[in-house]
Amino acid sequence: MEKWARIKYQPCLPLGDNNSKITGCKNHIQLSREAACEGTVLLKNDDNILPLKKGTKVAIFGKAQIDYVKGGGGSGDVHCEYVRNIYDGLKLKQTIEVFDDLSLYYKTCVEKAYKMGKTVGQLTELEIPESLLMAATGFTDTAIITINRYSGEDWDRKGDGTDPYFELSIQEKNMVNIVCANFDKVIVLLNTGAMIDTSWFADNDKIGAAVMIWQGGMEGGLATADILVGDVTPSGKLVDTCAISLADYPSSSGFHESDDYVKYTEDIFVGYRYFETIPGMKERVVYPFGYGLSYTEFEIKNTIAHTAGDKILVSADVKNIGEYCGKEVVQVYYSTPVGKITKPARELCAFAKTKLLAPGESETLTMNFNINDMASYDDIGDVEKSAYVMEAGEYKIFVGKSVRDAKEIEFKYVLEENKICQKLTEYCKPTRLGKRLTATGEYIEVPDKEYIPKTFACTYECDMKIPAEGEGKKQLIDVVNGEVSLDDFISQLSDYELLGLLVGQKNTGVANTDGMGNLPEYGIPSPMTVDGPAGVRIRPNTGIRTTAFPVATMLACTWNLDILERVGVAGALETKENNLSMWLTPALNIHRSPLCGRNFEYYSEDPLVSGKMAAVMVRGIQSQRIVATPKHFACNNKETNRKESNSILSERALREIYLKGFEICVKESQPKLIMTAYNIVNNVRASESAELITGILRGEWGYRGLVTTDWNNTAEKSAEVKAGNDIRMPSNTNDGKHNYIDTISVKNKRNELAICVKRLLELILWLE
Repeated sequence: MEKWARIKYQPCLPLGDNNSKITGCKNHIQLSREAACEGTVLLKNDDNILPLKKGTKVAIFGKAQIDYVKGGGGSGDVHCEYVRNIYDGLKLKQTIEVFDDLSLYYKTCVEKAYKMGKTVGQLTELEIPESLLMAATGFTDTAIITINRYSGEDWDRKGDGTDPYFELSIQEKNMVNIVCANFDKVIVLLNTGAMIDTSWFADNDKIGAAVMIWQGGMEGGLATADILVGDVTPSGKLVDTCAISLADYPSSSGFHESDDYVKYTEDIFVGYRYFETIPGMKERVVYPFGYGLSYTEFEIKNTIAHTAGDKILVSADVKNIGEYCGKEVVQVYYSTPVGKITKPARELCAFAKTKLLAPGESETLTMNFNINDMASYDDIGDVEKSAYVMEAGEYKIFVGKSVRDAKEIEFKYVLEENKICQKLTEYCKPTRLGKRLTATGEYIEVPDKEYIPKTFACTYECDMKIPAEGEGKKQLIDVVNGEVSLDDFISQLSDYELLGLLVGQKNTGVANTDGMGNLPEYGIPSPMTVDGPAGVRIRPNTGIRTTAFPVATMLACTWNLDILERVGVAGALETKENNLSMWLTPALNIHRSPLCGRNFEYYSEDPLVSGKMAAVMVRGIQSQRIVATPKHFACNNKETNRKESNSILSERALREIYLKGFEICVKESQPKLIMTAYNIVNNVRASESAELITGILRGEWGYRGLVTTDWNNTAEKSAEVKAGNDIRMPSNTNDGKHNYIDTISVKNKRNELAICVKRLLELILWLE
């Protein structure tokens, strides 16, 4: 096929076998179902109430059985052919019997609410008619309670009792009490995109089982049924900590202190780093990070570790000693010696998941991590300011099935003296933080000193070369063919032409999020972007229906890198088949607080999990010559006033928690495009931060790709260009009302524009 043919021409050409369409195909839908099964987390299973035995009769309560939430709203939504709800999924199973009258009552009520303008996940829980309750108790002694939650882009949960998201609503509590009072066996299903309250069933003897089914995409209801009847053994593990109350999370109290800022005073103590370290907080955990039950049992033994160069290798033998086939996740944590730098009690450093093991079958898993990964960033100067350091002493290794279950192994890594692992430059220093938490549970004061952000001079040189008389314009394909260098190609472009390439371009084909490039007289095509991350988001009026995959939180709960890479490949193929070029995924901001409305798009509270998941997604996507776009760089952990909110945090927290996932992703998968965030980071807008983009991303990590803004931000384009943020999206940034071309033509030198254009053209040259 001719270079850039898909970008330039219509119609779309099918990519499947025998000229069949791959968009929304059976194989991709089956992959979505497989991922949903593997990300399902079994939290409770007293007396082995699950899986449901053959011949079991069940009554399903709660609107969520019909009003199933496949994923979140906003740019993360996906328009698919159908959504299989929980009732539909269970009805397809021939081994159990469902009390239809009750479910059809919910179906009628939900469909009526939809017709009246209500949307999925926004309905109040329904009252249970007495007659149906009595009929249900006569039908069976086994009840399933369904609870759902919906959230979306550009809004957060309040957590003040006015919008019951984390906790149950009054109506839901009434339903739970009624069901528990009338049935001997009760199972709870939580259809949510992020962490909610689990304490209400954890110690309730009337509730025998609880399953976190998350938001499982278009086949989520069928995947749930697969788990409930035992066709698939659950193997998902939590990627967040379940605490007793919202107030137990250290970020909750200050989350809504102001619409204008958020102070990350908990510092590096996010998620399990907080609960496993801070005195008295272990007791506030309902289900720990990494936790998840199975229908079978696994034995982990022969845990061995040794050093190999700059790495530590850990191996473990995993044996299925139960009665069901299943998979197990082995997690490796480390602890550091007590020293001058405050540190968490444990930190995740490696993990691996077994293949499907039959009863009695074993597998040896081998994991590794860099020794320097155990270093702490010293932003104060306790050991060596602005450096990653390892303090002298014993570094212990723990291996197990969760952060709480992991047991210390015999191996220890011992340092006789302090080690400077990496000397860096102070970047993004905060003002107005006030205080930061330490491992003792006490706060230390942070002096409010003035800090002037660093800037970087452009070293690229690109004078304009006026073509000789009669000499035609060089074409970009000439660069492909080796007839002209990219630098020479750029040198023929006028300043105004350079400027025009640095803003978004109008939609073509089925695109609805605009494109980049588009200078036809020089043969520069206009590749289009498309939203993600739970699938390729194409407007419904096109008639195209794509595959809706599980939300990112659920994908992370698989702890299965292979599945995420396969999802990346599938989404990339659907992107390509529809003549789109850049998939705006993965999103990997940290689950700092359960209140963030966009947590469903992000992976975890842990940066290693986030980075590893994002890296394999990028590898899968870019293996098909489709551009992946890790986002939102950085600290986009709140949606309220997201374009003007200032994330105030220590440089250590920034580097160890909120940038670490991006660093892993960049170094392990080399994404072609990164999207900056709307928000401000320590007084500088993320898209204008030269320290973030040029200092850390490009300088320290060696990133060589393109950087784009998020859509319709409020930053100044000229400052973005100077910072190294290349592209301003979308196309309406140059619509007369927001004429950024005229603005930056005055404030930016030609070389600053040219280096941004060079990075854009390198991306376009990489595309097929």
